[in-house]
Parts: sequence; C-alpha cells; structure tokens
Amino acid sequence: MLIACGDALIDFVPTRSTEGREAVIPAVGGACLNVAIGMARLGAPTSFVGGISTDLFGRMIADHTAASHVDLSFATRSDHQTTLAFVRIVAGESHYAFYDAETATRNWSYRRGSIPFGKVEALHVGSTTLVNDHGAAETTALVADARASSTISFDPNCRPNLVKEKPAYLARMAGFAASADLIKMSDVDFTYLFGDEPYQQRASALLGQGTSLVVITRGNDGAVAWHAGAGQIEVAAPKVEVADTIGAGDSFQAALLFALHKQGRIARQTLKDIRADELRRALSFAANCAGLTCTRPGADPPWSHEVSWSL
Repeated sequence: MLIACGDALIDFVPTRSTEGREAVIPAVGGACLNVAIGMARLGAPTSFVGGISTDLFGRMIADHTAASHVDLSFATRSDHQTTLAFVRIVAGESHYAFYDAETATRNWSYRRGSIPFGKVEALHVGSTTLVNDHGAAETTALVADARASSTISFDPNCRPNLVKEKPAYLARMAGFAASADLIKMSDVDFTYLFGDEPYQQRASALLGQGTSLVVITRGNDGAVAWHAGAGQIEVAAPKVEVADTIGAGDSFQAALLFALHKQGRIARQTLKDIRADELRRALSFAANCAGLTCTRPGADPPWSHEVSWSL
C-alpha cells in the first residue's frame, strides 16, 4: 500500500466566461491528495491521510477521491470548512491565493496507532500542511512512526505566500528532507529553498545525509535526478499542448512512486540498489504522465488506460 498525507482542498481554476471575462471553476486539488489520486488511478493500492471537511466542498473531495479508488479510511472527517485556493496563471506558472484559516486540513491530527505501517511500502508528505506548526508537528510524528518500515517520500511544494518566517520554514524543510529516502522538488522550489546553489552540489549533500534519490523537475526542460549508485540521470519533457500546469508536479511524483512500486524498487533497500536503466524508465514514465496532465485543465492525473509508456 502507498499513502499520501497532507492537503485536500478545492482549486478554483481559471477559465473564461462566454462574454470573455475572467472566471473560475471549482476542481478537487491539494498537492498530496493529487499524489494519492495519481497513484491510485495508475493502479497502486493507495490511501490518503489528512483532514477532509463534511461541508459541501468536502463531500465533493470525498466523492472525487473515492471515484479514483483512493481509500479514505485513514482520513479524518470534520465539520471545519474546506481549504479554498484561487489560481492564476502568470508567465506559465500557477500562482495561488489560499483561504486556509480554521479548515479541516489545518486542524488535522494524526491518529496514533491507526495505520498498519508494516503494510505500507511508502509514505509521501509535503506541501501546505507543513507550513503551519500544528500540521508540521503531526506529520513529523507520522513520519517517525512510518520510517521503521516504510520508504519516506518528500516534496516541499513550497507556497511562499503562506510562509510567515522563512528561516524557520527553511529549517523545517531541512528536517523533513533529512528523514526522506526520496526527495522531489521543482526548480522553482529549489530556488526558493537554496537560492543559486548548483543543483548537483545540493543533491550531493542530500545523498550524503542518507537520501537515496533526489529529483528536480524543470518544466519544459524535463527532469534531472541523482542517485548514489545509478549516478545522474536526465530525462526530457514530452512536447504537448499545454492547457495549464496545475497538478503536473504532483502527477510526476505519483507516477514516479507508482513506477518504483511496479518495478519492485520502492522499498528502502531496493531503492538504494536500483539500476540506472530502471531509474531512467521510471523518470521517463513520470515525465510523460506529468505531460499528459498538462494537456487538461486543473489537477487531473492520468488513468492507467490512458498510459501507453512501458516500465
């Protein structure tokens, strides 16, 4: 079983009215929920851990997630309202305005002892849940319990407009990175976290502290990865007609974790031993899934029947 823990929300995705004016349409989102949906749609047994409201939008999230075959038995339902995120596309990048005070995601608490980690191959964490003190503390406890038997996947998926004290946030992200076996971040995230430090220099430092795989996605420039045994591997991005890039990074993450699961390389030791050809195929599969997501509006990861790329 694969698990994603974190944010579940409603994205208000930009569109145009029949009169040509700016408008928005609601779509289920949240980086970690997107990862869960992406893994499940590709065929991996997947659960989501996090807070989901019982309000109108929360029911929309739950229905959409269940329809994608994600197990919600470890999620926490509450009457706190749903997080809302309004999206604008600026120079090809998605920019977000969050409404996240006193929400189900913000008030989520880890139910100790509720998850059978011996059956969990990998746990993915990241994004907005890690910005606030409560969410970060609860996720830290979850990771501590999972780490003995499960691979830890981490994508900071930074949202600078939510960060109040950047030094504290950077320290927090470093703590999660230190616990992770697999770290994926976008080039935009990398710049926010590490400035103009060379990619390879930071990747070497992360590998040196025990991480097995570091991946940086670069939009149209594809992705580059570093692995202690397999070395540096670069894959191209597919050429597609882009509707928007919402959820593309989440789809990449989901597809990468699914590919490693399918290859039998997701467990901690087998990930350390992955061959370069296996890793290249997994990364190419992830890049193609992300590309397909870009062809349709909102976070809409591909289903297995839409995927023709082999592993």
